[in-house]
Amino acid sequence: KMDDDDDIPQLSSHTLAALQEFYLEQQEREGMKTSQGFNQYSIGSIEEDWQLSQFWYSAETASCLANEAVVAAGKGGRIACISAPSVYQKLKELDGKDFSVCILEYDRRFSVYGDEFIFYDYNCPLNLPENLLPHSFDIVIADPPYLSEECLQKTAETIKYLTKGKILLCTGAVMEEQAAKHLGVKICKFIPKHSRNLANEFRCYVNYASGLD
Repeated sequence: KMDDDDDIPQLSSHTLAALQEFYLEQQEREGMKTSQGFNQYSIGSIEEDWQLSQFWYSAETASCLANEAVVAAGKGGRIACISAPSVYQKLKELDGKDFSVCILEYDRRFSVYGDEFIFYDYNCPLNLPENLLPHSFDIVIADPPYLSEECLQKTAETIKYLTKGKILLCTGAVMEEQAAKHLGVKICKFIPKHSRNLANEFRCYVNYASGLD
């Protein structure tokens, strides 16, 4: 009879120590994020997850879109960010007293933002909490995670449900026709940039007179 224990690969004490160190560092990093010194709203405080098709905007683009949203929303305005967490983070950095913002996002890591985080799956576009009243946002900024008409169409249902009228959509240049069809938005001159270059040309679309032209 063989000794069963012999078949189990044992990690060397060196490997175990390295692993433990790695986990500790990870915990410290997470801990830092929640402690005072760390700006939890800075872009990159939550890292991109490519499996969720996440790509953060460059700081300049996020600032530009956030400022546009504040102006478009007006004093005391309400802003909804759908799948656009880097714009949400910039808006929080602006620390505006005269606007409010919430983030609808599939990635539950963003639940660190508390009550402003709303879990959102574009496959169930109207599966929203009851306190998100129809047409209760002055502007909705959306960046559908996938360049497909299905994703745009479903996200569009959510956008139309939430907005009082103004829409700022960020998506690929190839989606221009579908964006017009589903949301009545037109392409802007402003070219959004990402912190990492994307293969697809990316554009912004609006349905109101914006500062992005």
